[in-house]
Amino acid sequence: MTDTSPSLGATAAEAAEPLSVPATAGTDSQPVGEADAGAAAARPDGQAAPVFTGEAPAGKTFWANLNSPFRLGLVLTLGALAAAALGLAFWNLSTIIIYIVFALFAALGLDPIVRWFGRHSVSRPWAIVIVYTAFALVLTGVLLLVVPTLVKQITAFFSDLPQTVDDFQASDFYGWLSSTFGGQVGAITDQVEKFLTNPANIAAIGGGVVNFAINVGTTISGLIIVLVLSLYFLAGLPTMKVAFNRFVAARNRAKAAEMTDQITDSIGAYLMGMVVLAFCNSIVAFLLHLFLGLPFPALMGVLAFLITLIPLIGSVLYWITATVIALFTGWLPALIFAVIYLVYMQLEAYVLTPKVMNKAIAVPGALVVIGAMVGGTLLGLLGALVAIPVTASILLIIKQVFIPKQDAKI
Repeated sequence: MTDTSPSLGATAAEAAEPLSVPATAGTDSQPVGEADAGAAAARPDGQAAPVFTGEAPAGKTFWANLNSPFRLGLVLTLGALAAAALGLAFWNLSTIIIYIVFALFAALGLDPIVRWFGRHSVSRPWAIVIVYTAFALVLTGVLLLVVPTLVKQITAFFSDLPQTVDDFQASDFYGWLSSTFGGQVGAITDQVEKFLTNPANIAAIGGGVVNFAINVGTTISGLIIVLVLSLYFLAGLPTMKVAFNRFVAARNRAKAAEMTDQITDSIGAYLMGMVVLAFCNSIVAFLLHLFLGLPFPALMGVLAFLITLIPLIGSVLYWITATVIALFTGWLPALIFAVIYLVYMQLEAYVLTPKVMNKAIAVPGALVVIGAMVGGTLLGLLGALVAIPVTASILLIIKQVFIPKQDAKI
């Protein structure tokens, strides 16, 4: 009997015919498995199914677009113009964006107090009214207490500057400097005195009287805008969280809501903690200057509050600055101030900070310094303040989202 069954090579060739790359009949070099896969890829109507070869179709590559240089140049030019327009718009709106960011952080900082009232059977609207009323009263009291004294002390500083310099030159510390570094110390002191006592130089530092008044008005209007925006943000914060979580897929919303609560709670605890610690620093600095007879206690208290808002290094910066200023009074008061404030810094680092910051996300010290420098460079003092909670939020997202995904990959 004659065997009429096709050979293995013919079967493979016939099965491979539906592929986009046709096989030659009688070729037995193609494996049987590939022939079966090709047969399975055939369409029901008998037409060959397209096979992905890994190459882009003609006219879809970058080099193919070079055949139409006008179209390519037009697309690139429009893209560059759009990017430049967006950059210019962002630059022009940078002040408004900064106001929005600071108002949002202020709302997050006040939210823990509002929620504390909520846990004590006070509705959120009334809690917001209580918080802002108390804040306004405290701010008004501080301004009435500090501003007149601050203006008086700044005026006294410039009027008493020659006598202060004379007292400094009569001190033992100045004698030690002169004996160590020679007559250059006296020349430098005289130049500093001449510069500070010249009203033209003071006006030049402040940018002129008109510019100074404009800057003061801009600062006051900016504070009002931030306060009003923070009020709206604080009132609508729960709704904002829900709306933000709806951008996430439904299967991940529970996790996203949990992370959002952790981030907002941590930012609020951090900001409130920084304000409390800075206030404690200002009280200590004011009392030390007052009881040691150092000049300008109110001014130095305000300066302590502003400088110690800078994370990690603020207290050290103020300690160095205030100690150097105290040397103009005498080396003994400066030494006493330096020792007492150094003891307070240790108390703050090991007792106050852990108690105040117990709900905030822990950030490594190196990232704290880097974040403070970056934020301070971009946005000044307030940038350094908000840089740390932003860094903490990024770390939380990395720990709870990125790292688990990487650990799941085997």
